[in-house]
Amino acid sequence: MPKQPTRDRVDPEKINTKPLRRPEWIRVRAPMGETFEELKTLMRSKELHTVCEEAMCPNLGECWGSGTATFLMLGDVCTRSCGFCDIKHGQPDALDWKEPFRIAQAVKNMKLKHAVITSVNRDDRRDGGAPILAMVVKAIRKAQPGCSVELLIPDFKGSVEALQIVMEARPEILNHNVETVPRLFKTVQPQDQYEWAAATLTNAKKIDTEVLTKSGIMVGLGETIEEVKAVMRDQRDWDVDILTIGQYLQPSKKHLPIERYYTPDEFEELEQYGLSIGFKWVESGPLVRSSYHAAEQVRALSIVHRKLYGTN
Repeated sequence: MPKQPTRDRVDPEKINTKPLRRPEWIRVRAPMGETFEELKTLMRSKELHTVCEEAMCPNLGECWGSGTATFLMLGDVCTRSCGFCDIKHGQPDALDWKEPFRIAQAVKNMKLKHAVITSVNRDDRRDGGAPILAMVVKAIRKAQPGCSVELLIPDFKGSVEALQIVMEARPEILNHNVETVPRLFKTVQPQDQYEWAAATLTNAKKIDTEVLTKSGIMVGLGETIEEVKAVMRDQRDWDVDILTIGQYLQPSKKHLPIERYYTPDEFEELEQYGLSIGFKWVESGPLVRSSYHAAEQVRALSIVHRKLYGTN
């Protein structure tokens, strides 16, 4: 029988038994309210997953309360076991080829103007699940004309062929998170490679020069600010347009410990540095996550009204 999915990530010897005291500027709104309950009911009725729930996002209350959610595709079991993530990992089920159409219907029901779609890693497939990600872009545009789409994709192990499938659907924003600095890659995400992230973001821009590319970094895992700035310079070399920077928050004692909390002033420093080296948008703050204020980014960068390519 296949191994059951698990959320365990870190060697027991590395478990943080004395977590740092959470500072006053880390405040999370509890999920509640009529809109939150309506959205939760909608997700369950269409058998959909959201990264908001699966990854225990601290902004779930704020985003769901305002009617915004990030859809999680390709199942809820990831083939990789990153030390920061609370999504289950193990052997996933077969792909559900009707999933894109259920998501598109949910987008229509929510009357979204901007949809954010992400997925687990599917290293069990040579294409990494790229075809179904392309399908959801087309399905959303057919069900909800005028809705822009942001895809937060895996690295596909640097595969240009898989990336090409996604890019042919022409999402308005192509997002792939670097997550951490090169020195910590094997500790934070042992099955990933920095070079794969570089290839994904660089090749996306080469395939479609009009697409806005986006990436994200977590801080508080033991990196230095200078290392973060070095990664930011790398991302500009890769022609990344939008950057998000947020504080790592330990989902459980079985995950990587928080080495330190960055202060609001440090997040402001990183934001200003990012803008100074050429990012079109930098979202930097303690509770910032990849899809945080995504709709505002789209509107501010004037791409909601960009001509949408294809409706089938």
